[in-house]
Amino acid sequence: MADNKSLYASAQKNLLVFGSSFMPDVIVRTEGIYLYTASGKKIMDWTSGQMSCLIGHGHPEVVKTLAEHAASLDHLYSGMVSPPVIKLAEMLTGVLPAGLDKAIFLSTGGESNECAIKLAKMYTGKFEVVGLGASWHGVTSGANGAQYHAGRKGYGPAMPGMLMLPSPDSYRSIFRHKDGSYDWKTELEYGWSLIDKASVGSLAAVIMEPILSSGGIITLPAGYMAAMKEHCVRRNMLLIVDEAQTGLGRCGDLFAINYEGVIPDILTLSKTLGNGLPLSAVVTSNEVAKVTEERNFMFYTTHANDPLPASVGLKVVEVVLRDKLVARSREMGQKLQAGLRRLMERYGCIGDVRGRGLMAGVEIVSNRETKEPAIEFGRRLSARMMDLGLSASIAARTTFSGCIRIAPPLTITDEELERGLEIFEEALRSTEGSMPLY
Repeated sequence: MADNKSLYASAQKNLLVFGSSFMPDVIVRTEGIYLYTASGKKIMDWTSGQMSCLIGHGHPEVVKTLAEHAASLDHLYSGMVSPPVIKLAEMLTGVLPAGLDKAIFLSTGGESNECAIKLAKMYTGKFEVVGLGASWHGVTSGANGAQYHAGRKGYGPAMPGMLMLPSPDSYRSIFRHKDGSYDWKTELEYGWSLIDKASVGSLAAVIMEPILSSGGIITLPAGYMAAMKEHCVRRNMLLIVDEAQTGLGRCGDLFAINYEGVIPDILTLSKTLGNGLPLSAVVTSNEVAKVTEERNFMFYTTHANDPLPASVGLKVVEVVLRDKLVARSREMGQKLQAGLRRLMERYGCIGDVRGRGLMAGVEIVSNRETKEPAIEFGRRLSARMMDLGLSASIAARTTFSGCIRIAPPLTITDEELERGLEIFEEALRSTEGSMPLY
């Protein structure tokens, strides 16, 4: 048995801190929905690793695919193509709506968003990119410039031409109808009025998530994405939709764009596509592909269209479709939401429960009336959940600690779901400050 104390000491000595302190439990094994620590603890993983292991850790078909392609078809010169890459592109464009016709495969979500932004700039001949206030798109220059949740301070100027719209946060927005309901249309119109004033006349694209995950599982109001597309069309801009976390069934639809029937000009996928392996995709229209090719678009990276990760992506899509995991996500998501709302009825520290499918957010507050975030309590609650055997939060930044993010594998069983809810309730019961209502 590996020694947790010595392993963690070595980590502190030799590893660069890149965003938050490392968790004290060193993970030595993963299987299905579980993590196993060096100290012998078994932890239920309700965040699918980094919101990525869509069909669970160590899925036997993924393991088999990896072994076969590692032995026979692993990595190629970027200008070469291989059957896994061709078949994955064919499968994705086959299940996506017309208008999302051509794909490139890269390594990370940030890389895919960087590529998408460059595509939009080359196609439009413009350079301004609009993002949402609670967004997260990556840490490379273009992607990071278009995100506003975290990661902007301390590095000097961001990419030029980066502009921000308010996030459609129905829980916290100050834009309200007379009856108190959320007035997102006025908020969006007001946001665009500011963008139009700030713009130098070179608006190229909007980039947005269907659910703003790092910002606190902020779900878009019905009609919001369609309205955003209209604003883009009006200004001759492209719409980029980042489905890093929502893609492939996580939200109860195969793709979140299916929920409203909006077809973006560019779609990016990552996390869920590789089931935790470094694989991402950029999918765009024949028109955008044709024009940018004529203009000599270049995004030439070492691992573009690599066969090994593409073979895994192909298997993940196959399993999701074959095992009807989209419908399962919808069904299990309803049970998850019902369970979380029961907890909200019992504990005053829960201000809001939201999400779609197996992607949920639990807003932790110190006062339901004022909606004041309970940052320190959120940290203690998250730590207590981990002590009890449930990983249900990635509290990497203090701005995020007010919301518990939940995104278990789509393969979660009814028993695992109920057990996770029981652990969540025990953490609430045993953490001072949860404000029991019974």
